[in-house]
Amino acid sequence: MTEPVSYFPSDDPAARYLEARPEPIMIRPAETALIIVDMQNAYASPGGYLDLAGFDISGAPAAIEKIGEAAAAARAAGMPVIFLQNGWDADYVEAGGPGSPNWHKSNALKTMRRKPELRGKLLAKGGWDYELVEALPPQPGDIVVAKPRYSAFFNTNLDSLLRARGIRSLVFTGIATNVCVESTLRDSFFLEYFSVVLHDATHHAGPDFSQKASLYNIEKFFGWVSSVGEFRAALAANINPMLTKGEPSCR
Repeated sequence: MTEPVSYFPSDDPAARYLEARPEPIMIRPAETALIIVDMQNAYASPGGYLDLAGFDISGAPAAIEKIGEAAAAARAAGMPVIFLQNGWDADYVEAGGPGSPNWHKSNALKTMRRKPELRGKLLAKGGWDYELVEALPPQPGDIVVAKPRYSAFFNTNLDSLLRARGIRSLVFTGIATNVCVESTLRDSFFLEYFSVVLHDATHHAGPDFSQKASLYNIEKFFGWVSSVGEFRAALAANINPMLTKGEPSCR
């Protein structure tokens, strides 16, 4: 049995063994939050920003289904569920203007400059594009954090919300794996969080290799990679396998 990564004694009876790459990791549900990144019409629905900008969103429905499973398991375990919501004010002041690299690199802003008829419709607060997808509505007790850039730790209160709740571990899902998911997870590493991405509850923006590259980066440098099935099994386990020294109950 591979010794798991843990920031606390592995024989803690409240801990759960989560199978992951490159090695398993111990999580305590009371100190873990599920992060749902940008599951908005913009990124996951036909006619949303990514679709209009020419990105393949065919993997979004499968990701939505898996995120729903992960969210249900997290809520049942008493874990906070945090939705991230990306966008700007209706006049795009928060987008930064020509003096910001965001103005030049954001594909939503570039699409609207290329197609002026879309101005005010993409990632604008209050609009359909900005809204969270209907299939994944926040439930009572869930938290929604608005963010103006790829990383949810930039110019938001996310870090404060997590630390106030004693959160040390984060489990990531959402879109896009290679942009906002990876950006936020990288920042979580620098802020001393132990972060895991559930690969089958994410979708990428771009070619398939962008998904593989992000998962490689996370596995090798910034965190751990697991699946929704392993996450659900870990939370459902009644026995910490590190106490029995037998095979992990989540396998």
